[in-house]
Amino acid sequence: MLDIAVQTENWEKHVRPSEEDLTGLVRRIGAEGDRFLVLQRIPDLPDVFAQVWHEAGGHYQLEHRAGAPELHVGTRLDTPERVAEVLAAWARGEAAWDAGLSWENLGFPAAPAVPELPGEVREEVERRVRSLIVCGYDDRARLTRSAQEDVFSPDEHPVTREQAAALVDRLWLERVAEMAGWEGTTDPERITAAFAELDAAGIVAREHFTCCRSCGTAEIGAEDGADRARGFVFFHTQCTEGAANGGPLYLLYGGFDDSAETTAAVGEEVAAALRGQGLGVQWDGDPGQAILVTGLDWRRRLIG
Repeated sequence: MLDIAVQTENWEKHVRPSEEDLTGLVRRIGAEGDRFLVLQRIPDLPDVFAQVWHEAGGHYQLEHRAGAPELHVGTRLDTPERVAEVLAAWARGEAAWDAGLSWENLGFPAAPAVPELPGEVREEVERRVRSLIVCGYDDRARLTRSAQEDVFSPDEHPVTREQAAALVDRLWLERVAEMAGWEGTTDPERITAAFAELDAAGIVAREHFTCCRSCGTAEIGAEDGADRARGFVFFHTQCTEGAANGGPLYLLYGGFDDSAETTAAVGEEVAAALRGQGLGVQWDGDPGQAILVTGLDWRRRLIG
């Protein structure tokens, strides 16, 4: 698998595709509404990306940016196979991935300096952004919106989009540097593995799903595969924040037939899947009680 995320024009997101999958995406683009791909590294790095644009019958416009707008270059290629080859080499971080191509600087101006936020405003925004980064589910774009909109009321508007983005990028890179020292499988990755197992076994399993229990319970039945599933399990964003702050992770679960018997059976499967990943579980079998995942070291790797 390639350590990249690929965004399409029609809002699909492909995380860690194989080289074969990437080649298929490049071959696919060209129709209206599906003409480009944007590739970012995992974890995402500010102002580092590659992208390709293609309209049916035309050439492929391949571009990459290496850390700043003035380092944005492009070239034209004729075949999807060659484009995919170059992009895969970029994704793997090969030293000479861009050799042998005729690159042209596309003339983007340097980004203007961003004014510093006042101290008290910066501290408030930083506190919120750090909390969300530790949770680990938001990308830089969503964090930027949160930094600009969530901390202060709409009437105040003390943070511009540029100031929010600069603050997010700084804190994001701090977390990326911390992640470089992490080794092995983390507890959030074990939870993801357990949820993938449950999802494949007919229990709709969703992480960081909706804002609260009421919304999650109301919306889980509309998720992909719910019409064929026996039940569900999820944790919402407030549950994530509690776990990221050192507490247990509360899991909400149930059967789609609303029976206590099915809910208890789903709970047993959820608990078994979590224990199978080496996670601590606190649950006495009561279908009226949440399942708690305990003893967590919450280190969720950023993707972007």
